[in-house]
Amino acid sequence: MNNPRSAKLPLRGIAALLGLILLVFPFPGSAAAQKAGSPDLSTAIVRVAKDSIPAVVHIEVTRSQEARRPTMPFEGDPFFRFFQDPQRTPRKFKREMRGLGTGMITDAQGHILTNNHVVGGASKVQVLLADGTRFEARVVGTDPKTDLAVVKIDAKKALPHVRFGDSDAVEVGEWVIAIGHPRGLDQTVTTGIISAKHRRGITDPSGYQDFLQTDAAINPGNSGGPLLNLRGEVVGVNAAIASTSGGFEGIGFAIPSNMAAYISRELIARGKVERGWLGVSVQDLTHELSRTMGIEGTRGALVSEVHKASPAEKAGLKQGDVVVAYNGKEIRDASQLRNEAASSPIGREVKVTVLREGKKRELPVRIESMESRAQASALPIQERLGITVRPATSKEASRLKLRPGQGVIISRVEAGSPGAKAGLEPGDVILEVNEIPLSSAQDLSGVLALVKPGDQILASIVDGRTRDRGSLQIKLR
Repeated sequence: MNNPRSAKLPLRGIAALLGLILLVFPFPGSAAAQKAGSPDLSTAIVRVAKDSIPAVVHIEVTRSQEARRPTMPFEGDPFFRFFQDPQRTPRKFKREMRGLGTGMITDAQGHILTNNHVVGGASKVQVLLADGTRFEARVVGTDPKTDLAVVKIDAKKALPHVRFGDSDAVEVGEWVIAIGHPRGLDQTVTTGIISAKHRRGITDPSGYQDFLQTDAAINPGNSGGPLLNLRGEVVGVNAAIASTSGGFEGIGFAIPSNMAAYISRELIARGKVERGWLGVSVQDLTHELSRTMGIEGTRGALVSEVHKASPAEKAGLKQGDVVVAYNGKEIRDASQLRNEAASSPIGREVKVTVLREGKKRELPVRIESMESRAQASALPIQERLGITVRPATSKEASRLKLRPGQGVIISRVEAGSPGAKAGLEPGDVILEVNEIPLSSAQDLSGVLALVKPGDQILASIVDGRTRDRGSLQIKLR
């Protein structure tokens, strides 16, 4: 027969043990937790919102847009010419478009970080502070490639500002808080978690993207607002949503704070972003490539081409190398390597770790300016073809049915140039030259360097107006 007294002893022991655990580690929200000074989730959110809202601003922008006057019935009929006055009814007129967004004050002097798509091209920018004060703002600089911009207000007093955290240290599942002005509703606070990291190619395949994904509610008007951790540090800049309805569906994207802080400093210091250039074409490792090369896993960036006279060539990088680390930071894929190189200061020596023939090698590389390289590449194109080219935006690529990174779009054609004589027009896309695919001005410049003056090239073209595809023979200067 069991002894009732002995049966109660283990329960007492368990109760005592639970009491000890709660004493040492109070349950969030309990009286013991509050007494111990350990805030629960709700109080942490309240604290972050209270501390951060004064540094979050409402942005109102005005853009001038040229519009075509609608055609009037019977317009052009001589019988009705009596009623028409060309001086009073121009074919085109300007109209003002208004938009809303969010920004965050980054220093006491009044610099405000927001999205490029919020203030880019604005003729007027107004900022409303949390205390109701309104200011005219001037645009300090914009960076379309990362969709970031900085504006400034002159407040004549020190302003509250945000603190940036380390977005590399953010973990999937971590709680985050979004603050902004969705649909004009000022100082709206929403919460969620980090759903994923390193989302790329969301809005612009040619941009420098490395989004944090979150399920914190983000809607139109949230753009440019902060995504904060529970310590009140900005870990992201809210930028985009994936939605079929135009509203919140649980998939939002934020630009990581490490990238945003760097771009912000560059824009404040120079008004533009000068990116570093390594001088390699790279691709992601697939399981098939890894197996063929005898490499474990798919982490790293495979060097498919080393550009002539580039920093990479000078340092000894070779085609077939796999870059596994950059200045000690592990490289996951080709996009990360490109972003790391682009954010490296010009003239700084970095350590690039490559895997070659099964062995690791560390190569010192001195970073050069991508801008100067692009200018150098543009000169031969202008001299020999008489055109200016650039990568297609995501909207252009979608309209013209281009793959991400496919082709270069013509932005300018010089009158009387070889390009003009062949029939090229602004908006046309050059896909290939002499059967060599193009994805940048550097690619086109490299192909032209192989062709003698007076010789012809065969260019594969997409007509920017009709979207028809065809080929043109162009005689070079």
